[in-house]
Amino acid sequence: MTATLRATGLVRTHRTPGRLPWSARRPHRALRGVDLAVGPGECVGLVGTSGAGKSTLLRCLLGLDAPDEGSITHGDRPVRPGTTASLRWYRRLVQYVPQDPAGSLDPRLRVHELITQPLRALQVPGDHAAAVRTALGRVGLAADLADRRPAQLSGGQAQRVALARALAPGPTLLLADEPVSGLDLPVRDQVVGVLADLSSRQGLGLLLVSHDLGVVGRLCTRTVVLTDGLVVEDRPTAELLARPAHPRTRELVAAIPTLPA
Repeated sequence: MTATLRATGLVRTHRTPGRLPWSARRPHRALRGVDLAVGPGECVGLVGTSGAGKSTLLRCLLGLDAPDEGSITHGDRPVRPGTTASLRWYRRLVQYVPQDPAGSLDPRLRVHELITQPLRALQVPGDHAAAVRTALGRVGLAADLADRRPAQLSGGQAQRVALARALAPGPTLLLADEPVSGLDLPVRDQVVGVLADLSSRQGLGLLLVSHDLGVVGRLCTRTVVLTDGLVVEDRPTAELLARPAHPRTRELVAAIPTLPA
C-alpha cells in the first residue's frame, strides 16, 4: 500500500514546565496551523532551529501525540493516538528512525533478534529469517552479520543495522529524526549514502527531520522550513538553497559548512 502521509492545519499547545499547577502554566503554541505532505517515494526535508516545533510535529505524525486542531491521514485513513492494535497497520507502513539510531540497539541481542523484534511486535507474516537477510542487504550489509551483537559492529554497521530494523516490516515511508547528528564524518557519509540509495533507487519515502541544511541538500528533493510552529517555506530544495526567501531560511543556508578557498 502506497499513500500520501498528510498533515492539515495542525495546532498543538504545550504548557511550560514548572512547579505551578497545570492550569497556571503559561501556554506555548508549538504548532500553529501546519500543513505537510509526503508522497510515495518522495524525500522531504523538515528543517528548523531548536524550538521550531519539529519534535512536536514528528510526535503527532507518529501518532504519539494528538494535535489540538487539524488532522493527520495516511491515504484515506486517519492517524491518531490509540492502542497498539489500532495503530499496527500504520506502524507497518510508516517506521521511525530515532536520533542516534545505533544507540537504540539492545546490546544483549544479536542482530537477527534486533531486526525480528518489530516483525513480531507488528505481527508481520512470512519468513522472518528471510526478512532479516533482505533488510540487511538493503542497507549494504552482509547476511553473516546477523549473528553479531552491537558491540561487535563498527559505528557505520550499527547505524545501518538500526536502519535495517526499521526497514524489516516493509514500510513505504521512514520518519528519520536527525539520523546523522553527532556522527563523525566517515560514518555520517555512510549513513547519508544508504538513505540516498533507499530513496532514489529503492523508492522509499523519507521525511528527514534536521537542523542541517547541508545534509538535507544532499538527500531531499523538497524542503519544508518550520519556524516558531509555522511553515514559512515549502519548495524544491535546490531552489530554496539558491534563493532562500525567509530570514530564518537564509540563516540556515548561511550556516552550511563550506570548505576554505
